[in-house]
Amino acid sequence: MLKRIVATAVLLAASVPAFAQAPAPPTAPQVRIVAMAPLSTLGTEDTSAATKQVTLQIEQAIGALPNTKVITAAQTTQAITKAKKPQLKVCEGDAKCLSDLGKLVGATIVVDGQVAGLGDSRVVYLGATDVASGNELRSVTLQVSAGKEDKTGGAAGAAARLFEPDRYKGTLHLAIDVKGATVYINGQKATPNGKGEIPVLVGTQAVRVTHPEYRDFVRFVDIPFEKTLDVDVPMQQFPVIKHDVQGKPINTDQIQYVDPPFYRKPVFYVPVIVVLAIGIGYTSYRLAHDFPNGDACRQVGGEMCTQ
Repeated sequence: MLKRIVATAVLLAASVPAFAQAPAPPTAPQVRIVAMAPLSTLGTEDTSAATKQVTLQIEQAIGALPNTKVITAAQTTQAITKAKKPQLKVCEGDAKCLSDLGKLVGATIVVDGQVAGLGDSRVVYLGATDVASGNELRSVTLQVSAGKEDKTGGAAGAAARLFEPDRYKGTLHLAIDVKGATVYINGQKATPNGKGEIPVLVGTQAVRVTHPEYRDFVRFVDIPFEKTLDVDVPMQQFPVIKHDVQGKPINTDQIQYVDPPFYRKPVFYVPVIVVLAIGIGYTSYRLAHDFPNGDACRQVGGEMCTQ
């Protein structure tokens, strides 16, 4: 009896479908903690109002990136002061100094930079350094000019180049007036979407539009960061010559046979050759009879012929 109960339990267990394992919850994306080091000029911390404004713009641009937390330059300075390590205020690209600074504030990446220029026009050389390895990840140049449009995206563009260079793009919108054209960007084939838009890296790019029946459209364009550049593409058609497939001349596409001049015809040369032959024969005959040889003259009279 006990054996039957055990066998029945085994059969029931085998007939019950096994529960599928629940999928593992998606891992949360790793948050990068970026510390902004104080910007410097000529080896000293730059505390000017213009540099503070640029620093704020850079911090806001980095903080706008996905999964990114920013430790501001002010917070970094406070931590340096509290730890009594003033040598960390101006690292100027020194790997060990930047790594120590990142460890001090609990960052994974440290961004530092040097400022050059006067007045409202300034150039900031920025670098991002990995705290764990001490290696520089990337470096970019940020140009700040008051009252001028910056197609590179300003601080937002610099942040994208430092951390997500694949996002450093704009949009090219091509208004092509023919169908079936092929687009090339810097020699690489590109396919516009339904609106004629193509994501393109920021900067000067070479655009070529081709079509078998039209002349190539070639132009250099400047792509702005996270903006759309509209370009009209008026294609010029090649001139077309129509032919009759049956070989019958139509319209201006006619076949004309022109009679060559008389002196180019073969029949012209026949009488010329005959006249030349008669003239040569007659001349030879006259020479042979008018000027006999010397032996004949000596046989007749023994005197030199005078004729």
